[in-house]
Amino acid sequence: QVQLVESGGGLVQPGGSLRLSCTASGSIGSISSMGWYRQAPGQERELVAIITSGGSTNLADSVKGRFTISRDNAKNIVYLQMNTLKPEDTGVYYCNADLRMVGSFRYLEHWGRGTLVTVSS
Repeated sequence: QVQLVESGGGLVQPGGSLRLSCTASGSIGSISSMGWYRQAPGQERELVAIITSGGSTNLADSVKGRFTISRDNAKNIVYLQMNTLKPEDTGVYYCNADLRMVGSFRYLEHWGRGTLVTVSS
């Protein structure tokens, strides 16, 4: 069994910052990519940022220059540093990991339950 648990969400004023964390735990053999997605009310889930095991990153155009994704491979943690937050960044942020469980050769996607980020004055 594998779990992804997010933390760090909350209410922040426009222009403020938050740091999200996601820890993957359980019978993990190896993790390929890890990333963050978000879903605003009434909208589809969208990719925010993704990072490979080698450290290559890809960020949505809407967050480039404001958000940074990083990763601690030894601890199976992925971070999302969010600066200069805007009201349109509001949504539930989900952690995603493409990982292989111990004893398996297949990489499968796993999701966390999400953490709510609200940007409002």
